[in-house]
Amino acid sequence: MKLGFREGVLYDDQRPNWDAAGPRPVRWSLWYPAADDVRECDIQERSWFRKAAVARDAPIRPSGRPYPLVLLSHGTGGSAAGLEWLARRLVDRGFAALGVDHHGNTSNEPYRAEGFACLWERAPDLSLMLDRCDDWLGDLAGGIDADRAFAAGFSAGAYSVTLLLGAIAQFSQFEPSRLKPGGPRGPREFPDLADHIPSLLRTSDVFRESWSRMSRSYRDDRITAAVLCAPGRSVLGFGEESLKTVGAPTLILVGDADKAAPAEECSSWLHHRLTRSVLKIFGGGFGHYVFVPEGTRLGLAFAAELFTDPPGIKRAAVHDEIADLSAALFHHGDVGAIA
Repeated sequence: MKLGFREGVLYDDQRPNWDAAGPRPVRWSLWYPAADDVRECDIQERSWFRKAAVARDAPIRPSGRPYPLVLLSHGTGGSAAGLEWLARRLVDRGFAALGVDHHGNTSNEPYRAEGFACLWERAPDLSLMLDRCDDWLGDLAGGIDADRAFAAGFSAGAYSVTLLLGAIAQFSQFEPSRLKPGGPRGPREFPDLADHIPSLLRTSDVFRESWSRMSRSYRDDRITAAVLCAPGRSVLGFGEESLKTVGAPTLILVGDADKAAPAEECSSWLHHRLTRSVLKIFGGGFGHYVFVPEGTRLGLAFAAELFTDPPGIKRAAVHDEIADLSAALFHHGDVGAIA
């Protein structure tokens, strides 16, 4: 199937950017089935990630019914491009996929402590795309069914998606009162994050307002099923009573050798508290970053640890299996289809 691609930016007038200089930007990337007669071209931009050829701004492939939509949420400090591997595989399986870059927490703009500390701000980015689908669909309207919406997220993206399902955060893992002596003070991409929080609470009105929204409900009942890839330790901040209210079928995927988000500590904890979830632990030495794309020479040169798997593991084959499991859940709307 030909792969269509479009991108753009929306602005959320209800939330300011972290500089308080304007509305919050939500950059988006859309992958969808393109018409059979279009020409795909390789993406010329230098990247750490291997990417498939795309037909930019192509017309959509005619279908008997509109393609259902999967919202994608990247890992902390990443970008929508980091889930291109899943997006294009979902397109091959009859979906459209829409990823966003989460302001201040994305590699496509300078990192901001605010964006890393206030992870709950990521969930409304995804809901905004459904609220304002007319603004990005354009001539694709009628070909994509935003009323049949699912979601998938990796690491912090899994946290974002779980918020949409109805989880409510009780605390942030990096607020000073929660830190363990000698423990991490921030994620890999922002290792001193906790040290920024007290000063931001004193000096930034935007940060204080966001911090006050930590325990708000971000539930969006338009999301009817979800895939959570390697949910990080941030999910341990969810209130257990709120997790009991989650009714959407959920697939949780994690590697058996994930050191960033250990399966027993994070994924199993979440699975036991979500009543309609299935947990799959990939065996064979799978780490956290098996859920990012295959690397280019540039990626291997600058961050080999992100793209190197144990001997015998083919990342592309793992990605195919993840896409098969995700499509089965979304097509059937029942964890029984994958159990």
